Amino acid sequence: MGRRVYSEINLHITWHVKESLPVITETIEDRLHRYLISYALQTKGVIVHQVGGTETHVHIVISIPPTVLISEWIGKLKGASSHHVNNELVNRKLLDWQPGYGVVSFGTKDLKWVVEYVKNQKEHHRRGAIYDRLEKIEDDVDG
Repeated sequence: MGRRVYSEINLHITWHVKESLPVITETIEDRLHRYLISYALQTKGVIVHQVGGTETHVHIVISIPPTVLISEWIGKLKGASSHHVNNELVNRKLLDWQPGYGVVSFGTKDLKWVVEYVKNQKEHHRRGAIYDRLEKIEDDVDG
């Protein structure tokens, strides 16, 4: 008998280039984002709503099934994407992600807002109108 599961697990994920170096240039940005989408969609049940970012970091908005182990999935996505950029796009060591990431869950009623936020990342950063919760990659508390 098959499993029947209903879930609405929406996530906003972000991570930075090592030392926040501005290496996600216009030359590689579109191909990196397309690769992130392609790789993410290889996981059954994952829906990619938006990918965006700036020269120093990426954001991805997804819905995932409850069978996905989030930390493992993000680690594989980060590793595969840096390997793709370094070995397929630029043929040298250019992109290295810093350790860690930020992941925030949100309700389906906020999906449109989160997608628009990610879609307009460059403009938000240019104006200084960022939403701190969606930009965090580590807890501010020491310990």
